Amino acid sequence: MDTPAPYRAVLDEVAPRLRRLRTQRGLTLAALSEETGISKSTLSRLESGQRRPSLELLLPLASAYHVPLDDLVGAPEVGDPRVRLTPRPLANGGTVVPLTRTPGPLQAYKMLIPDRGSEPDLRTHEGYEWLYVLDGRLRLVLAEHDLILGPGEAAEFDTRLPHWFSSADGRPVEVLSLFGRQGERMHVRAKPSG
Repeated sequence: MDTPAPYRAVLDEVAPRLRRLRTQRGLTLAALSEETGISKSTLSRLESGQRRPSLELLLPLASAYHVPLDDLVGAPEVGDPRVRLTPRPLANGGTVVPLTRTPGPLQAYKMLIPDRGSEPDLRTHEGYEWLYVLDGRLRLVLAEHDLILGPGEAAEFDTRLPHWFSSADGRPVEVLSLFGRQGERMHVRAKPSG
C-alpha cells in the first residue's frame, strides 16, 4: 500500500526527530533499547529513515522520552489549547493545580501552600525547581538557608539540596512552580532596570 504524499512528508521527519531526542537526552541506542524493549538495530533503522515508524514502535519511544506521541510525528496542534485546571490535594496539605497537560521535561504548577508548622521536614529528589510567589509569604528552607519570600519574589534551586516550604505567616501562600525532573534550569530574562 502506497503512503499518500502528505503523510510521507510527516513520516520522513520522524527519523531526524527521534535521533535529535535521543541525542539531547544523552542516551545510547543500547540504553534506549533496554528502556523500550526495541532492538538496537530497529532503533538505528528508525533514526536513519530505513524503517517506517509504526504505532507499536512510537508508543514506547514517546513514553521513554516523556513526550506526547504527537511530538514524535510532528502533528499540527489542533483543538482547544486551554489546559483544564484540575486541583489536586497535596499529601502534606495544600492544593496543586497542574498547568501543563502533557508530560515533558518541564512541568508548571500553581500551588496553594498552607502553614505546615515551624519545624521543617527537609526532602530531596531529582530535579530543578523555580518558584514564584503570587500571593502571601513563603518560607523556603534550602540546605542552610531559611528564607521568606513575598509576592513577586522568585527562587530557583536544585531539588537534590534538602528543601522544604510552607506559609510564613499562618495564611496560605499562592505559588507558581516550574519543575524539571532531569534538572533542567529555568532561564528567566529580565529587562535591566534604569
